[in-house]
Amino acid sequence: MFHKAVKLEFDEGTALVLTFQDGKVKRFDMGVLFDKYPQLTALRDRKLFTSGQLMGFYGIIWNEELDIEAETIYEEGETVRVEKPAVGISEMLCLRQEQKRDCPKKLCRRLPESTSLIFQR
Repeated sequence: MFHKAVKLEFDEGTALVLTFQDGKVKRFDMGVLFDKYPQLTALRDRKLFTSGQLMGFYGIIWNEELDIEAETIYEEGETVRVEKPAVGISEMLCLRQEQKRDCPKKLCRRLPESTSLIFQR
């Protein structure tokens, strides 16, 4: 099963925090992979590290040589909390747009209670 990543945050050092569609928030330190994948040591450069972006819903990419699958973070990362799960694609897009700070207002709003869909904020 593939777990869809909806939000990426950068923690201290080479640690990142990834929120998944099911509501799980995982912290993963990329440093644990440096011995196995020496090219990842470039992520010690904070500017490069924080330039990472979600690649679709299935991974993080820094450049043509540096990336990681979201599934690796889901399986090996530490669960730091569980949030209300995103219900569908609109909610995931909303989270992604908020991350870029240009979220269209029409996506980031609460729908009427009768729809039973509430956008995650």
